[in-house]
Amino acid sequence: MTGFSSSAQTMSLVAFTTVATVTLLLCVMTGPDRDDLDEFYTGYGTLSPMRNGLAIAGDYISAATVLGTGGVIALAGYDGVVLALSGALSLMLLMFLLAEPLRNAGRFTMGDALARRMPGRAVRITACAVTLIALMPMMLVQLAGTGDLLAFLLGFSSDALKTGCIIGLGALMISYAAIGGMKGTALIQILKIVMLLGSGAVIAVLILNRFDWNPGALLDAAAENSGVGGAFLQSGLQFADGPNPRLDMISSQLTVVLGVACLPHVTMRMYTAGSARQVRRSMSWAVWCVAVFVLVITVVGFGATALIGRAEIAGADPQGNTAYLLGSRAAFGPSVSTPETLLFTTVTTALFLTLLASVAGMILACANSLAHDVFAHGGLLRRRAGAELSPRREMLLARASALAVGATAILLATHVQHRSLQPLVTLSFCLGASAIAPALVYSLFWRRYTRTGLLATLIGGTLTVLLLMPGTNLVSGSPISAFPDADFNWFPFTTTGLVSIPLGFAYGWLGTVASGRKKAEEQRRQYEAVEGWILAGAVRKED
Repeated sequence: MTGFSSSAQTMSLVAFTTVATVTLLLCVMTGPDRDDLDEFYTGYGTLSPMRNGLAIAGDYISAATVLGTGGVIALAGYDGVVLALSGALSLMLLMFLLAEPLRNAGRFTMGDALARRMPGRAVRITACAVTLIALMPMMLVQLAGTGDLLAFLLGFSSDALKTGCIIGLGALMISYAAIGGMKGTALIQILKIVMLLGSGAVIAVLILNRFDWNPGALLDAAAENSGVGGAFLQSGLQFADGPNPRLDMISSQLTVVLGVACLPHVTMRMYTAGSARQVRRSMSWAVWCVAVFVLVITVVGFGATALIGRAEIAGADPQGNTAYLLGSRAAFGPSVSTPETLLFTTVTTALFLTLLASVAGMILACANSLAHDVFAHGGLLRRRAGAELSPRREMLLARASALAVGATAILLATHVQHRSLQPLVTLSFCLGASAIAPALVYSLFWRRYTRTGLLATLIGGTLTVLLLMPGTNLVSGSPISAFPDADFNWFPFTTTGLVSIPLGFAYGWLGTVASGRKKAEEQRRQYEAVEGWILAGAVRKED
């Protein structure tokens, strides 16, 4: 059993139903017209910097981030805090290095930003394929986690009910993306981040109050209840069982810093800003939100270990994904009153909304790329129709793509829900760091970068991650791996970043060199012609 009272379970179920109904109605009311592409893809850039910043933070802080990071902090202590800080650093890297050039170079999708210098079907189709490969694993994690979260909160264990939750809520997420477009999903992200940070901050205050507002006492209690003593507050506990714990830690941090903020569902929010100044202000709001989240998740994670114990958290879930909920529940103490039950219901509702909003944003990013990059500009349908797609037809394709992507994610999620999902989260981060980040950096800043180099970066980085990831201990060789009964663990790290990230950049360099000096010089001249608007926004050229 979960240990949650029947009143808390009933209130959570009512709250979930209410939130699902209200958010769907809001999407219907804020959704774009049938043939208004700019409104569907970007919301016409009408979101204020504060609202856009909250939406960026909402896309960035997924349910996997909340539950997974909280679990690592509760089980690994210091290493979990470093992971949370690495995530914040990733968003700061996006803010200072890529956000403004991305907004200037792109229009609707990552394919637009990459094709600005190097137009062509190959670039757009490859960008779409990498977008789908990078985001599909994250969608599976969120969808499969939906069934587990509801089962944990409501106290049922039936696989059929979990599958029903995945299918029903997956259909709701598809509706968010297909009906609401960018403005609709942004509104849900804003509601989510306000509820998540607000309820989390209250829980953090309650936990600190339990320890007389003494952070040192909280840390000491967490170390004492961790079962490992002082090692809980030192580096190395998370990867202590691996052959190279320090290198594994570096690889993990490098992957998070370079990979998380470069995922397409986060970068697509850069195109919704109306100006370079607005994108900077939006990113400032997003960074502050993530900084608050890091503080909240740190206090709740340590509080869960201090109040419950590391063994009990690991017993509820070996990955610690329930630590945030258990810590929130323990913050109230042995006696729970009606106001505290209401607050706990708010916490669970915020997590539920986080699951809905995260998948909706990812479905929208994939659908936009399919419709805009493959069908509208990839020539897949234009050759048959003999003319450019009309806005109405492209809008219809975008919504049909949302249905196709969402249905595929639902089907796959029902098949992976009984396995460890950590490899899928790590796979997405590794693809973001090894393929997407090098491609964006080179495309936006390297004058001699060629189309061959770009394709080599995207394809080579993706294939390298897909080749190395099955050999990690997250997939096999450990009790908490996806295949605990098998052992084909040949890669000595938890993430592929230490190898795949340098190779991702190397592929781009080698591909550019292989293109020849003449091609590189042509690309340099083409880049110099657009350098002003990419780096400084001097011109905003539309497709």
